[in-house]
Amino acid sequence: MPEQTPVIATHNGNFHADDVFAVAALKQIFSSIELIRTRNLDVIAKADMVLDVGGIYDADTNRFDHHQKGGAGARENGIPFSSFGLVWQKYGVEICGGNEEIANSLDKNLVSAIDAIDCGHVEGVQTGISLSQTISMFNPTWQEESDVDACFDEAVAFASRILTRFIAAASGGVNAKAIVADAIEKAADPRVIVLEQYTPWKTTVLRLSKEALFMVYPSQTGQWRIQTVPVELGSFEDRKKLPAPWAGLSDKELQDVTGLDDAMFCHNGLFIAGCASFENTMKMAEMALEY
Repeated sequence: MPEQTPVIATHNGNFHADDVFAVAALKQIFSSIELIRTRNLDVIAKADMVLDVGGIYDADTNRFDHHQKGGAGARENGIPFSSFGLVWQKYGVEICGGNEEIANSLDKNLVSAIDAIDCGHVEGVQTGISLSQTISMFNPTWQEESDVDACFDEAVAFASRILTRFIAAASGGVNAKAIVADAIEKAADPRVIVLEQYTPWKTTVLRLSKEALFMVYPSQTGQWRIQTVPVELGSFEDRKKLPAPWAGLSDKELQDVTGLDDAMFCHNGLFIAGCASFENTMKMAEMALEY
């Protein structure tokens, strides 16, 4: 990690998700920072880094504003960059431990969404509450006499935790790909993929295997599960359902139908079932293939 303590300037007054997350991102790199919230151009000019203020985008000199005429560019999908996105463009890979795939996942699933809202690049009417709105709620209301800078610090602490969890989730997804690809390669029957531990599998299986019908893996509680492979991500249609007579059954009823003495349940939607043992869950897979 860098030894220096950079002086980081951003605007004072009400804050938004882009400046909050930009500071949170930089705090992932620097062990300490000196943060100044101001619109004083002389102070801004002397800062090591400038976020969301100043009218300049120049990554080489760490100037990350997007309010100037013409903005600061956009992604290939048309989403403009806000200060968070500009910081992420330069430092995202470093923040993600040098892993470009993780950094790109964060840009797709977190950074670009915050940029889009900040830049007004949102189609249709938003429903529900967004992360950007949540960050804005840290601003004091007109009825409160809170210190805005203290509220900003609270928002940065919240954003830092969110950012850390997004990185952890993306890292898990990237690392899972190799594990699932290996399981596909080693499968005795390409229609039944066995995972020695549960890992996110849908994206990789749909990308690498057209033959896979069922996934077998241990649950967090130690029992085993068999799950159907959907025809595509997000679909409720499966390549092959579990046997119809199992639908909604559990314990003795399912054991009687299957002949497996530790059968536990089968979802009414016929997409997941399980036994206490691996051996009998594999027998479920055999029955499902033959049904």
